[in-house]
Formats: sequence, structure tokens, C-alpha cells
Amino acid sequence: MKIMMTGFEPFGGESMNPALEAVGRLPDRVAGAEIVKVELPTVYGRAGEVLEEAVRRELPDAVLCVGQAGGRSGILVERVAINLRDTKAPDNGGRQPVDEAVREDGPAAYFSSVPVKRMVAAIREAGIPAFLSYSAGTFVCNDILYSLLHLIARERPAMKGGFIHVPYATEQTVDKPSGTPGMELETIARALERAIGAVVEEMAKGVTEKQDK
Repeated sequence: MKIMMTGFEPFGGESMNPALEAVGRLPDRVAGAEIVKVELPTVYGRAGEVLEEAVRRELPDAVLCVGQAGGRSGILVERVAINLRDTKAPDNGGRQPVDEAVREDGPAAYFSSVPVKRMVAAIREAGIPAFLSYSAGTFVCNDILYSLLHLIARERPAMKGGFIHVPYATEQTVDKPSGTPGMELETIARALERAIGAVVEEMAKGVTEKQDK
């Protein structure tokens, strides 16, 4: 089994992105699955293009994209992607879309196809705060989740896809207001491992059930 993990480059004036850093800390195999790591640009549209190229090259069984949610106190496993680009902050290419569709030929929304509740539970079982989220926002994080699920719907229906938001890394909070939450990168990486394990377990269960029929 092959799992693709993606992380975004730094954005919004930050010198690092904890999503990319944590993905980079993952071992080459987790729960028996091969891990492929991909860096994505924090740019509307281009991120989806890079992801599609990587998926067609690597042919993974599942893709988990990871992004930064600064100001959150725990790991967020996203359940929904909406067909909307709308932001007050520009992406790394200077784009600042308002009321724009991610895909004109796509539905209003998609649901993640990974076991989101089991992923949250698995992370919490490791003593790491985690929550189920029903909004990935309208920035590039939502954009990539929608693009991923649209790709799955059009080309790879057997592939699973989802998105995880992670807090600021502890070192990012040094110059931020008092009380700004952060998390150690090693803890974030451990949370990702637990999430991957839940995905692998669920997919293996599906294979077994098919074989038993």
C-alpha cells in the first residue's frame, strides 16, 4: 500500500510551515505502508496541478494533504471541501480571489473519503488533542482538498483522500501574542503517523471484506 503525504510551503510571512516540516519527519514506512512525500506551492490552482502530476506519477492508494491552521490548539481532521475560493489574504502568487469556484465543472462540495472519525480517535489515543472539522476554510487548504476529491471522482474512484490541519509549531509562537497555541513538530508528526495508521487499517479491512465475499 502506498500513501502520499503532502505539505505546503511557508506562507503569510512565516519562515516555515509545520505541515511540510512534520511530513518531512515521517518515516518512509508507516503501519506497513510506503510513504511518499510531496511539497505543494501555496498558490491557488498551481497546488492542484502539482498534486495531480504527483498522483499520476506515483499512483498512491490514498492521499493525505496537510496544512497549517495557525491559532488552533489541536490537530483538525477535515470532513468537507467546498467549491469556493474567497480570501482576504493573498496566496504566494499574489492571487486574492473573491467568490470564485475551485472548479466550474464541480459540485458544491465533496466529503473526505478517509475514516475521519477513526483518525481523530487514533490521534487522541496517543494523548494528542485532535478534533473533527467541518470547514477547511476557503484558502488554498480547502482548494487542494477540493481538487484532490474532484480528481478522485473523475479519475481514481478507488483512491482515498483527505486533509489534516495542524497548529503552529512551537517555535512559530515565540513572536506572537501571549497565549497563541503551538505544538512540537515531533508531536505533529506523531499525530500524522496515527492518522495514517487509521487510514491503512480501514483500507486493509476493506480489502479483507472483499476477499471474504
